[in-house]
Amino acid sequence: MKYVMVIYQGTALEQQAALPEDEKKQVYADYQAINETPGVTPGVPMGLPENATTVRVEGGKTLTTDGPFVGMKEAIGGLFVLEADNLDAAIEVAARVPAARYGGGVEIRPSEVYW
Repeated sequence: MKYVMVIYQGTALEQQAALPEDEKKQVYADYQAINETPGVTPGVPMGLPENATTVRVEGGKTLTTDGPFVGMKEAIGGLFVLEADNLDAAIEVAARVPAARYGGGVEIRPSEVYW
């Protein structure tokens, strides 16, 4: 089954910025190891939320807002797709994501098509 793994940053960026250089290198190595895990299709790197443009269409008019403008507490830091045998296997991979141990989290959703 395919799972979409959504990484929520939480306070991870701040916590990781305060790490000693060798620990920062380990965080990067951990992300690289996840990208090299069999069954993982890495997502493209995402920029910071403050550099985002949000688009909404209301009454047929396209409206844009600079920066993030969504109803969520935590900014999305990235995503990837994992092909795994079951949810337990997906949880094991999610637990390896550095953001999950530095104040963020990883949301796991089964990949389903509704249309």
